[in-house]
Amino acid sequence: MFDRDKWLEIWSTVQQNKLRTFLTSFSVFWGIFMLIILLGSGTGLQNGVEHEFADDATNTLWVNGGVTTLPYKGMLPGRYIQLKTTDLQTIQKEVIEGDELGIRKDIWQNNTISYKNKYVSYDVKCVNPAYGKVEKIEMLDGRFLNDFDMTNYRKVVSIGYLVRDNLFGSSQKVVGEMILINNIPFKVVGVFTDSGGDRDVRRVYIPHTTATKIFGFGDRVGRVPIITSANVEESKEMEKRIKTSLAANHHFDPNDPRAIHIWNNLENYAQFTSLFRMIRIFIWFIGIMTIVAGIVGVSNIMIIVVKERTKEIGIRKAIGARPSSIVSLIIMESVIITSIAGYMGLVAGTFILELISKYMPASDFFRNPEVSLGVAIQATIVLVFSGALAGFWPALRAARIRPIEALRDE
Repeated sequence: MFDRDKWLEIWSTVQQNKLRTFLTSFSVFWGIFMLIILLGSGTGLQNGVEHEFADDATNTLWVNGGVTTLPYKGMLPGRYIQLKTTDLQTIQKEVIEGDELGIRKDIWQNNTISYKNKYVSYDVKCVNPAYGKVEKIEMLDGRFLNDFDMTNYRKVVSIGYLVRDNLFGSSQKVVGEMILINNIPFKVVGVFTDSGGDRDVRRVYIPHTTATKIFGFGDRVGRVPIITSANVEESKEMEKRIKTSLAANHHFDPNDPRAIHIWNNLENYAQFTSLFRMIRIFIWFIGIMTIVAGIVGVSNIMIIVVKERTKEIGIRKAIGARPSSIVSLIIMESVIITSIAGYMGLVAGTFILELISKYMPASDFFRNPEVSLGVAIQATIVLVFSGALAGFWPALRAARIRPIEALRDE
């Protein structure tokens, strides 16, 4: 129930002790402000790292050939291990049923891509249909490469939308048009976008089987990404089996650390997720400890307030005031001071994060610092609880004051 007299009394107390109220409020304001800034910065770091993972599926293992560093059965170190199409069957035997193997071979020469009198130079990737899932490609028009393209060695190409814009213009329909890749005609079957950024949409993808015929790759494979349903432990075990099997194919020591490189995206993503979970817990701990320091200050001030008003409290009890009314008055004053100061800290912290998000350029490891609605609600609950806690012990002390002792107080 709204009690106008209590509100007026609290306002009168605040007006009479402006400096004390300000200093008390500032400690709470600063605690909440720092908590919001820390939580927002932690989110910014997490957003940056997640953006780095966004362009590829997180549940992938990348298998790449390397260079041997250990002698093996009379063979000297320094041999380059080149993955071949025959290795795909070996790898397939070691993965979980249902996992998909991608293929990627890069054409490293200066690639000239042309349409009529327009010429550009972009990355040409020779892939299979599963590679589109690895890169999390989203089609804007047409389709990606398919199995029919692979088995029939079709000269078709799927291009990024920036390639389309530079060759054709953004408004022209390009599916079905012919372009030249290093003076070899290819038919455009699709236009795609990729969340990885501009680099990934400045690419063109052609069937790997077609490239082996045209560019003379033979049975060479650049790298093999595996889209897996395994968990972290299963994927690490899978790594060991794949390396052991490839060691038998290519005659190198299975313990050679550089003969085969396997990048476990799943493991690395899990490590980053665990790291940020710990960072968030640490930030909450630091923030709450900062708030506790402010709450201790509020509690001390309320103890002083009770002491200054001992005689007044005694008179109230002498004329019939119930202890509960005195307790509620002290707690209400504490909650109001804490909540207003804390809310101002919440708003100020959110405002600063908005400025940082708007004017600070996003980087690879820090972008869009923010606090969610859930965090704001949690902070509000912490504020109200802290305010009640800060005023509880002083209020309890005030309720226990005996009227006769209070009236003697000077």
